[in-house]
Amino acid sequence: MGLRESKKIETRRLISDCAARLFQEQGFERTTIAEIAAAARVARKTVTNYFPRKEDLALDQHEEFTAELARVVAEREPGEPPLAALGRAFRTALVTHSPAAGFTGVGFARMVAESPTLGARLRELHERREEALARALADAGGGGGAAEPSGAGDVEEGPGIAARATAAMIAAADRLMFRRIQELTLAGRTDDEIEALLTPEADHVYGMLVAAVGGFPG
Repeated sequence: MGLRESKKIETRRLISDCAARLFQEQGFERTTIAEIAAAARVARKTVTNYFPRKEDLALDQHEEFTAELARVVAEREPGEPPLAALGRAFRTALVTHSPAAGFTGVGFARMVAESPTLGARLRELHERREEALARALADAGGGGGAAEPSGAGDVEEGPGIAARATAAMIAAADRLMFRRIQELTLAGRTDDEIEALLTPEADHVYGMLVAAVGGFPG
């Protein structure tokens, strides 16, 4: 990595860290871009060059988040069903207390809960996560084992209805578990306590997905 690229990464991290501190101290809605720029000792335009949307300063891993489920499907072991790979990945996220699963800490969880803007952006990111998953399932083979009805996918480009329906069910479970972790975090539970509570719940939800989607080994 060259010096220029290294400097860009350092500046981006500095801006993100300053924004996170101010958001948690003052609240997302009350914090301005100008205040973040002043805290990071950069120009206001520098902040917007790195983060075009203010929400991206709080949710700065949004690209990785939206691509995660699709990536798990694309990178699964040869012969492994998509749903099995996703279930394994979620169990790993629980054990490692991954922020992408919802383990964000009480400060971040409270900031999102108190901000209508961030709540709307997070819902948008979950929708994009679902859309990326649908494309990955379609690439994996017709929506993960469910047969496409005649003519499905012919009207417009994009995944067929089976891939979209399968992705919708998986994404709904994913959002449910994310919200559950956030709720328990705000209720004062530790990450280890949340993991213990969520493990049987996640297994139950996964079993429901297997029954609903079909075509996957449990």
